[in-house]
Amino acid sequence: MPLKRLLVGLSDENKPVSTLRLADLSDIPAAEVGLFQQTWKGMGIERRRKVIDRLIALAASDAKLNFEDVFISCLSDPDPQVRAKAIDGLWECEECSLILTLIEMLAKDEEEIVRAAAASALGRFALLAELRKVAPRHIKKIEDALFKVIEAEGEKVELQCRAIEAVAPLTSSRVKGVIYKAYQSENLKLKASALRSMGLNCDPAWLSILLKELSSPELEMCLEAARACGELGEEEAVPYLLRLTEGDDIQTQLAAVMALKQLGGSEAKQALYQCLHHPDKRVQRVAEEAVREVEI
Repeated sequence: MPLKRLLVGLSDENKPVSTLRLADLSDIPAAEVGLFQQTWKGMGIERRRKVIDRLIALAASDAKLNFEDVFISCLSDPDPQVRAKAIDGLWECEECSLILTLIEMLAKDEEEIVRAAAASALGRFALLAELRKVAPRHIKKIEDALFKVIEAEGEKVELQCRAIEAVAPLTSSRVKGVIYKAYQSENLKLKASALRSMGLNCDPAWLSILLKELSSPELEMCLEAARACGELGEEEAVPYLLRLTEGDDIQTQLAAVMALKQLGGSEAKQALYQCLHHPDKRVQRVAEEAVREVEI
């Protein structure tokens, strides 16, 4: 009965989305998914967008809520924004059956926003594969699908960046080669994406490049290098990151503090203590939060 009342409310577009008990869509029985889909198809685009935004927000704020069946049913929505958001909503889904769907959306969807979301979602499965939480037979499918985008002539740079970042967790020489090739590019977006991918690749061999880029005159490169240093977890980066907190740009200062928090070793903790006396109150606040977290 609660679901039927909710579906009646959903179909009444005069009712604000904020007044609906959308939590009742959590773990809906398989037999009632069709009823939801029927109601969904009768709703306008803006209504559907607002509802899926609200569902994503609810799921992020309450781990007990599970809207996976709803998000999966929305992957075929005629609106690209809804399709992309449905993919985003499945951020915790580890069902390997989703991999083939994402590969197909990456290859065939006509909208770049959807293909980019599919690439990023495949990146999560690439990471799961490295953690041996995905059957080995899926790894080549994921890698080949992403490389098809990376190597395609005329593909949008933004989409290629997402594909490089998605494939980055895989520890093959092919992956390392494409990251380095992107770093050598003259395109700033590709170069910055390469630095982000170095952090995702988690190979200490990238550290020398990242340390060099911490002093890059390009803000985006410096930021990505700092974040990647945090991902690598090598304490050799500590003095370089501490030096970055003494620079002129607040974004890079904060990125350096967050990277130090990720490193978490004794040297990084000592550097964070020094940041507690930083002249900028914003850096002090972030350092205080970081110190509390690393001391837990």
